[in-house]
Amino acid sequence: MPTPWKMFWASRPRKCLMGICAIATMLIFMAAPAWGQTATAPVAAPVAAATQAAATAPAAPAVAPIDTGATSWMLASTALVMIMMPGLALYYGGIVRKKNFLATMMTSYAALGVIGLQWFLGGYSLAFGTSHWHGFIGWDNSRMCLLNLSSHSAMVSPGGQNIPEAVFSMFQLMFAIITPALIAGSVAERMKFGAWVAFIFLWAYFVYDPLAHAVWSPDGNGWMTNIGTLLGSTGGAVDFAGGTVVHISSGVSGLILCLFLGRRLGFPRNVIQPNSLGLTLTGAGLLWFGWYGFNAGSANGSNYLACIAFTNTTIATALGGLGWITAEWLHHRRPTTLGIASGFVAGLVAITPACGYVTIWSAPIIGLLAGIVCYWGAQIKTLFGYDDALDAFGVHAVGGFLGALLTGVFASAALNGHGGPNGLIEGNPIQVLWQFLAASNAVIYSAVVTAVIAIVLDKTIGLRVSESVEIEGLDIGIHGENGWDVGTLPEPAITLPGAA
Repeated sequence: MPTPWKMFWASRPRKCLMGICAIATMLIFMAAPAWGQTATAPVAAPVAAATQAAATAPAAPAVAPIDTGATSWMLASTALVMIMMPGLALYYGGIVRKKNFLATMMTSYAALGVIGLQWFLGGYSLAFGTSHWHGFIGWDNSRMCLLNLSSHSAMVSPGGQNIPEAVFSMFQLMFAIITPALIAGSVAERMKFGAWVAFIFLWAYFVYDPLAHAVWSPDGNGWMTNIGTLLGSTGGAVDFAGGTVVHISSGVSGLILCLFLGRRLGFPRNVIQPNSLGLTLTGAGLLWFGWYGFNAGSANGSNYLACIAFTNTTIATALGGLGWITAEWLHHRRPTTLGIASGFVAGLVAITPACGYVTIWSAPIIGLLAGIVCYWGAQIKTLFGYDDALDAFGVHAVGGFLGALLTGVFASAALNGHGGPNGLIEGNPIQVLWQFLAASNAVIYSAVVTAVIAIVLDKTIGLRVSESVEIEGLDIGIHGENGWDVGTLPEPAITLPGAA
């Protein structure tokens, strides 16, 4: 028998969603410092020194000059990361059955709208504001609703270039959008759309924003970057473009959510065939194309480091695809198109945390290991019987964790202008420990908070579609649309003007 909450949701879904969003926003305000508190602008440590120097030098201009070259690259990188969303939609959409094609693509496009709103309503300030609670979370009232980002002044990016903070904010927004969209790969073909919208809105506040601040806090006080200091030593974990923040968090959260939802009807007894691997290959190509903005853009400027990240991304991705199909060929005697697409993504995932910290010779090693390890990571579900529909855990969580560890192995301080550390190969083995501890904490934190959100939503609005909708297909059952019109219905008759 449905609970009163589920009955209320069924009759007033939009009011429920609005209420959940309002409550989440109120909680953020309550946890934040008072509105009247003066906060330091969320910029990197060099910014504070630069600002102080400007204050003591009356001759300095009031408006910081903008590096137009760096700004142009960051604008282009932001657009490149955005195109990863239709790429992901095609990649996932092609793997599911045709009756769920549109619904699967809709999970990615919904994230564009939902997380865009969330970022405006405090998400940016939580992720990139002044550190609070020992670097667990950020907050800066002047960045709430992106206030004060319309100024002509520039911020000093972590790469040392002066770029408008509005550009930096939008670049980071694209990361915040694609991260929860990756979770959809674990729960495809069986989750309510309304529950998905509510889940990613809450998940962005309580999982993504704290992890982003822990690793990338502009003031350098995030707890993961100082994990060594917190343990009475020196140093901390590094993550150039999101192995921990993006891939581990989304992959682990996808696993937890798919366990709550349960397996799809007929899985694993019935073979679930992809509807269009051609679209999946197209999506993989768009993901690779957009990933250049993801990784090389994280250099925050058009500089030498961006070139290294670009090159590392290319080589590791190529070897990721070859590693996957080699393992698949040896295991099943068939190299598949889905396999090479998955291998490319695995290579992209693993090189992401390392691309700006490792030299080029290590990129093929990271990519090859990613393809092989992630292939076997995707096979785990057959052993344990869980339904990670599109292998989000096997590719993103496993690949992200592997990439974090290999960053600690191959990192070279001589390469990175951000002050990156040396790794095991360069004589600093403890860096592997810091990487392991940060990645492990990301696993635990993502799993626990995702479980709490899933429980709350399941007890209130419900997470899973009904059996009848799942059998009919989510395209028709939820959205009332058909993703593939292949001429099964007769075309309406056309009457020409003046015809009898």
